Amino acid sequence: MSEVLRTPDERFNELPGFPYAPNYLDNLEGYEGLRMHYVDEGPRDAANVFLCLHGEPTWSYLYRKMIPVFTAAGHRVVAPDYFGFGRSDKPVPDDVYQFDFHRDSLLAFIAQLDLASLTIVCQDWGGLLGLTLPMEIPDRISRLLIMNTALGTGDVKLSEGFVAWRNYVQDTPDFDVGRLMKRSCPLLTDGEIAAYNAPFPDARYKAGVRRFPAMVPDHPQAPGAELSRRAREWLKTAWSGESFMAVGMQDPVLGPPVMKALRKLIQGCPEPFEITEAGHFVQEWGEVVARKALEAFGI
Repeated sequence: MSEVLRTPDERFNELPGFPYAPNYLDNLEGYEGLRMHYVDEGPRDAANVFLCLHGEPTWSYLYRKMIPVFTAAGHRVVAPDYFGFGRSDKPVPDDVYQFDFHRDSLLAFIAQLDLASLTIVCQDWGGLLGLTLPMEIPDRISRLLIMNTALGTGDVKLSEGFVAWRNYVQDTPDFDVGRLMKRSCPLLTDGEIAAYNAPFPDARYKAGVRRFPAMVPDHPQAPGAELSRRAREWLKTAWSGESFMAVGMQDPVLGPPVMKALRKLIQGCPEPFEITEAGHFVQEWGEVVARKALEAFGI
């Protein structure tokens, strides 16, 4: 692979609310020469594993309020950073980042760690990718914990709010990640904003975050669209696991209407837990979401 960047470790010193030691895989099949970071907390032999998948433009730091709730209940939590995000390596060329590049890396990651009895915890691109996984590895996935997200099927018109966001990123290749997070989550402290900015010393490190908005399938032949349609049908007819849905009601892009439609596509998904004050990044209200999910699952 052409040029790859690695964010200096010192940028991740003293992250507020995130005392977790880094873990790395540098031998993922098909991704030789790239190092993927992940958080791995709780007993390695736990009966249940929560696989926390972040979205745009975040990283595993987003799950800092959910991880301790899950581990306190005796569960294992694994939270990877996609390539191009967090502490994972960052290929420089934008065109490296494709739907299958990310999805296949997650499948390789799950296989490499031999993860099973999984609860997929997903939001934003965590869902666009993560909700396509159960049909591929149904024996490994038992539950879904779904927050503001969607399936990228390419046959549903994209909202005006999303198109505006996509255009903004296209026109602002060095957009300020921390400023975006603060605008969506006013409760964030300066230290937390710095943590969201930490992976990206300059624009060269931002190819991954630049690409995600443009990668959302916007027509039936777009990369990932056909696969996502198959996942939609599978979740609607073949999914037999448990589901829990939490909705940030202030999200203008992937808020209540989108989540209502998604719920109808997931067999057996109950009425969602609504967080009135939450926006797109529901994990910033993650403690209550995690507690409600564990209660609903009875684990």
